[in-house]
Amino acid sequence: MNDFLEILYEDNHLIAVNKRVSDLAQGDETGDAPLADKVAAYIKVKYNKPGNVFVGVTHRLDRPVSGVMIFARTSKALARMNEMFKSKNQLDKIYWAIVEKSPEKPEGLLVNYLRKNEKNNKAYVCKPTDNGAKEAQLEYKLIDKSDKYYLLEVKLLTGRHHQIRAQLANIGCIIKGDLKYGAKRSNADSGISLHARRIEFVHPVSKQPVSIVAPVPKGDSLWQFFEERQQTK
Repeated sequence: MNDFLEILYEDNHLIAVNKRVSDLAQGDETGDAPLADKVAAYIKVKYNKPGNVFVGVTHRLDRPVSGVMIFARTSKALARMNEMFKSKNQLDKIYWAIVEKSPEKPEGLLVNYLRKNEKNNKAYVCKPTDNGAKEAQLEYKLIDKSDKYYLLEVKLLTGRHHQIRAQLANIGCIIKGDLKYGAKRSNADSGISLHARRIEFVHPVSKQPVSIVAPVPKGDSLWQFFEERQQTK
C-alpha cells in the first residue's frame, strides 16, 4: 500500500488532500485501502493520537478522477460540510477536463436529465419522465487548447453520478481516457483527464472563506502544459 498523501489544507476541523487517479475515495469490493484510512493514519502519527481517529468523508470522487478531496476531522464539521455539498450553498466545485473535441459554444450551461444504470455503473442522458431521472446542471468554459485537445473549466451546479462525464460526452466533448463514455484510447495511468481543480466554501466552524487548489497530476505532460499556461495568464 502506498501511503503517500499530498496535503493541501489542514486545521482542527478539516483536512484536504490531492487525490491521485489510483486512490480510492471510499472502500469498495476491491479491498484496497481508501483515502480516509490513509488520512486517519497520517493524523494518528502526526498528532500522536491514541485509539481510533475520526475522519469523515464529506464528498466523493470517482476512482479514475484526480483532485481536491476534503475530509472532516470532527463530527460537527462533517455534518455541516455534508449539508454544504448537498445543498451547494456557500460552496463551489470547479473541475478541469481535457476533452477530445471543442464544444460548439466556448461557454454555456448544460441542463440534462440523467439516469444511472447500476449494472454497468454508467449514467445516461434521458427524458425527464424516465424512471430514475434526475436533473443535472453544470456550467462549462473553454479556457485553453493544445494541438489535439481542449481544456474546459467546469462548475458543478448539481451532484449526479458521473455527471460531468455523461453531460460532456452528450455534446461530443468526451474526456480524454474515458473509455466508458467513448474515448478513443485509455490514459497511461488508467485514469481519465478530469481533475477537481478547486473547491471554495465558507468554513463550517470559523465561517471564513476558504479556497483550496489542487495541482494537476504529476508526470502527465499534457496536464503540466495546460497548468503552466494557465499560471501565466
